[in-house]
Amino acid sequence: MPAPRRPTVSDTLLLLALATENVELRAQLAEVQDQCVELAVDAGELHAEVERLQGRLAVVERDRDRWRAQAAHRCAG
Repeated sequence: MPAPRRPTVSDTLLLLALATENVELRAQLAEVQDQCVELAVDAGELHAEVERLQGRLAVVERDRDRWRAQAAHRCAG
């Protein structure tokens, strides 16, 4: 069985380049994960705002319908 090959300078440089790329990719991943969390928080806040506005719209539509019915009753009577 042949003896294991000693790493060359080229091997060491390749390993260093891969390690550096790995560190850079992990940093990018961490940044994107933070952005995802921020987007999720923003989405939750927007969802709550939409629900609040839908509730207000329902009240306004009921008021409008009541006022229309009252106006129609006055005009008919």
